[in-house]
Amino acid sequence: MRRFLVLLATLAACVGLSTLPAAAGPSYCGLVWGSQDKSNPGYSTAAVTNVRAGRHECFDRVVVDLAGPTAGYLVRYVDTVTEDGSGAPVPLRGGAFLQVTVNARAYDDAGNMTYRPADRTELADVNGYRTLRQLAWAVSFEGQSSMGLGVRARLPFRVSTLDNPARVVIDIAHYW
Repeated sequence: MRRFLVLLATLAACVGLSTLPAAAGPSYCGLVWGSQDKSNPGYSTAAVTNVRAGRHECFDRVVVDLAGPTAGYLVRYVDTVTEDGSGAPVPLRGGAFLQVTVNARAYDDAGNMTYRPADRTELADVNGYRTLRQLAWAVSFEGQSSMGLGVRARLPFRVSTLDNPARVVIDIAHYW
């Protein structure tokens, strides 16, 4: 029986399967995050300078880099990510969508862009990520910058702010 279980585990690993999803639950990888809205109402004179993504063992990460003091945010699951001001939809790949609004502008006092993505529909290459499917820029409007995250499914996430350098960090778990 032991040999059978070892063989089964080896085969599952070879095809990229894991027993973690079935055993996952509220403490997958020790994570106890939820999928409800996360917010910090603080505003800042900071400016968005970059958006990047990274892979970790238990979650995928999106980082919004800022020049200036850390800003507040609102991150929530929505049916459709929209641009502030116009209400235009932001097309995204994935089974669920996170609207990310950082309370920091993406332009300076003279109106010059501080963050100008090469491709508004693909802020970072997330090909091969376990949870993220797409990062797309929405708009920077009235001191707030918005983007959409296409994710595999509605999964738990957390949001934090860090200083030195200033940034807003969104982690999305691979499983519940």
